[in-house]
Amino acid sequence: MQITPAPVIHLLHEAPHAILSTHSTQQPGYPYGTAVPLVVDEAQRPLLLISALAEHTKNLLADARASLAVVEPGCANVQDAARATLLGRVEPFEPTAGLVRRYLRYQPDAEQYLQLDFRFFRMQVECVRYIGGVGRMGWLDAAGWQAVDVLGEAEEERLIAAAASPDRRLLGIDGLGIDYEIDGGRKRLRFPTALRPEDIAGQLTALPGPAS
Repeated sequence: MQITPAPVIHLLHEAPHAILSTHSTQQPGYPYGTAVPLVVDEAQRPLLLISALAEHTKNLLADARASLAVVEPGCANVQDAARATLLGRVEPFEPTAGLVRRYLRYQPDAEQYLQLDFRFFRMQVECVRYIGGVGRMGWLDAAGWQAVDVLGEAEEERLIAAAASPDRRLLGIDGLGIDYEIDGGRKRLRFPTALRPEDIAGQLTALPGPAS
């Protein structure tokens, strides 16, 4: 099956957490899996904010190769759920101020960790295995992943500021959708096709208001 980036990107935006698996330094030869909050940057690369004392931090600094497993939230039967495994290298980096603001829009409770020994890591995706349900699965390579258009930090923040509303909280905007929080829940407005920055503003009016 030919896999396109869109369903995987939607899944990454809709799932609030994922399972990170690294190469264990304490038990060599075994993968070490742990749950982590999930946020992606403007190029759809997964971001991690993790403590220097964490086992997966030690593992990544020894061997950057890792996988990230994501499952569609809210499905009673995981076999019917969309799910993906991303493989790549997860390495520490210094984020821009705009990227930190983006991360905190999705994970506001993480602000306290910025004062501790936590640091940012980012996955450079090398390939993706996607399963959309029974009989719907395939691989996506790095070239296909990197072909996705990028909405820059400044343009994203301009759109968010222009669409500010007391009825909802905008989390992030990209060429395939808009992430927002309303009535205490995280939602995503999916675009039917990828949009250019100049066409996204018109989609902001399609965001629903709070439930009555």
